Amino acid sequence: MPEHQNSDIAFRRLFETNMGIKPGERVLVFSDTIRPDETVSASDRDRRVRLNAAARAVAEFAGRIYGCCSFVEFPATPASGAEPPEELWEATFGKTIMAGLKSEGLLGKLLAKAASPEEIGRARKIVLDQQGDVARIIIALSNNSSSHTRYRALACAAGCRFASLPHFDPEMFHTSMTVDWSALAARTAGLVAAVNRAEWIRVTTPNGTGMMICKQGRQAGGDDGLLTAPGSFGNLPAGEAYFAPLEGKSHGTMVIEWGPTHKLDEPVILTVENGVVVQIAGNDPHRARLEAKFAEHANCRNIAELGIGTNDKASRPDNVLEAEKILGTIHIALGDNSGFGGAVSAPFHEDYVFYQPTLTAIMADGSERVIITDGTLNLD
Repeated sequence: MPEHQNSDIAFRRLFETNMGIKPGERVLVFSDTIRPDETVSASDRDRRVRLNAAARAVAEFAGRIYGCCSFVEFPATPASGAEPPEELWEATFGKTIMAGLKSEGLLGKLLAKAASPEEIGRARKIVLDQQGDVARIIIALSNNSSSHTRYRALACAAGCRFASLPHFDPEMFHTSMTVDWSALAARTAGLVAAVNRAEWIRVTTPNGTGMMICKQGRQAGGDDGLLTAPGSFGNLPAGEAYFAPLEGKSHGTMVIEWGPTHKLDEPVILTVENGVVVQIAGNDPHRARLEAKFAEHANCRNIAELGIGTNDKASRPDNVLEAEKILGTIHIALGDNSGFGGAVSAPFHEDYVFYQPTLTAIMADGSERVIITDGTLNLD
């Protein structure tokens, strides 16, 4: 089958199965470009060029098949979790909403992630008063994630269905995106139910990671790739159960062996106390990168998320978007969790994947249930 026909099939699945597109809906696709000041490996540069080309192809397909699609690209943000530029906000929300945010003095604070809860509430009202102006479907094919941003949260509040594909490799359209979505949804729901019975989660892995993650008062959710209800948001490829740990409680040791797109030269070891990273050890350059992020904003130290992979077609450890979905892995994120039940805002959110974990749910009465043993789910 010719390559363009393969792509058309994959793109049609994206819009019709994952997004549930309806006639006349406004679609927005966006991507980012490599900034001149970025240091990027040859392999990652190749992937990012292909990602940008794929984003353009997705937008062209949507315009050709469904009739209403716009495309925006911009220089990459400083990190995942940083707000995208004003031009993307305007393409998403329209001139009336943007004028309202500016006249109320809110846009600058939103872009800087400095808005108070009261100001976020005012921004939400401005958006909801004109929610018909907001794009109905957004396909985020930027390298850096916009998942944990005010931009994404406000779009979803207006009913937008939002698919986030940070670090995506176009090859995934033909691998992890071909999963049986119904089976994945059932598996993810079962895992969410098991996790939600717990107050604490204990995670251990063969590489020396050992964490106690506090779930008290927090609800786990599922990312199953079926983003068809108004306001839906998730990653593609999908496949995880996740929650925002209660701040100030989690503790232990994280032994990081993989960065977002490559294996580290040697592990970086994080010591966690009272819900934040208090010490970093190791000589890999990734240590210096994390220390710089922590210096920029103290909230970047926060233990933001525990996730558990549920996608049996996911296999790549060298790409965090797919790696965190691999069936039986777990991932722990640092930084922002304000968009999915947490209380910490930061211009940073980064996931780290751990392999062959044993995950134990600890209930309020002290009883325990082993949900994963050495990377194998135990849900039966």
